[in-house]
Amino acid sequence: MKFSLIICTYMRPQPLLKLLQSVQGQILYPDEIMIVDGSTNQETEQILRENQFQNLDYFLVSDENRGLTKQRNFGIGKVAASTEIICFLDDDTVLEPDYFINLIRTYQLYPDALGVGGYISNEVKWKKAGENYEPKINEFYFDGWKRKDGSRFILRKKMRLDSDCPPGYPSLYSHGRSVGFLPPSGKVYDVEMFMGGVSSFKKTVFEMLQFSTYFEGYGLYEDADFTLRVSKIGKLYLNTSAKLGHFHAATGRPNQYKYGKMVVRNGWYVWRVKNSKPKFKDRFKWHAITILLTLIRFTNCLSGSQKKEAFTETIGRIIGWWSLIFNKPKLL
Repeated sequence: MKFSLIICTYMRPQPLLKLLQSVQGQILYPDEIMIVDGSTNQETEQILRENQFQNLDYFLVSDENRGLTKQRNFGIGKVAASTEIICFLDDDTVLEPDYFINLIRTYQLYPDALGVGGYISNEVKWKKAGENYEPKINEFYFDGWKRKDGSRFILRKKMRLDSDCPPGYPSLYSHGRSVGFLPPSGKVYDVEMFMGGVSSFKKTVFEMLQFSTYFEGYGLYEDADFTLRVSKIGKLYLNTSAKLGHFHAATGRPNQYKYGKMVVRNGWYVWRVKNSKPKFKDRFKWHAITILLTLIRFTNCLSGSQKKEAFTETIGRIIGWWSLIFNKPKLL
């Protein structure tokens, strides 16, 4: 199957180079690679001149097309007519050599797939636990594997506010567990959401849908919005054998106040994409969890290593929550 790779980047020349070097070592190489650069300098362009890669095209976009979702839509409009699959990668990821061959093979194993996600393997330590394992309060267990659970999920369990859905499925009150809670089993899992920075979709999907321009700039949760909309018309899968590392480059990210505000407002938006007419119970749980997570973030102001960042993010979350009373996001 012919496939194109779109990498949207912003002010990250060195992480991008590491990613492209890992693409160069792939068993199955993309038929075309498009770099869609929103940078405000020429450093990324310069590093690509100094390091040549096969089948690569570079586009430096103007203000009109700058921002993650806009850059993705721009790239989609440039892919070859013969392309069958369009892949997306964040610019701070590094692939294992068999990433693409395992990802693309999933479409042959599951012909009904409209999209397939890859698996980030470097962020969580899992242990095999066997069948019928009874997890402790500080553990998460799924499909024979266990991992340590975060403090926010432990508290949510105690307050009966944990998600009632498997990983990759949002509940009716949102705040579900991401595909990061799927174990490294080598299996393919049926999901409704996966991460946009390690994703792929059949080209035909983009004849019906685009990435929403509601998610400006950094585009937090833009992937949840898009995959939820795709899952309403067809099947999505995540292949845990299509592995890569995510190394979270600090450059190009918003300040903590803006990030905190986006967490709440964009989170509300995605919740309503999943559940457009929530019942009172769903509304109560969404707001209860949002307030709880804000309080947990506030505690980092007292005990964390980055007290200032925690404080400004907390203020952003509070402002974002109050703004929902007077100015709710409009679903596009």
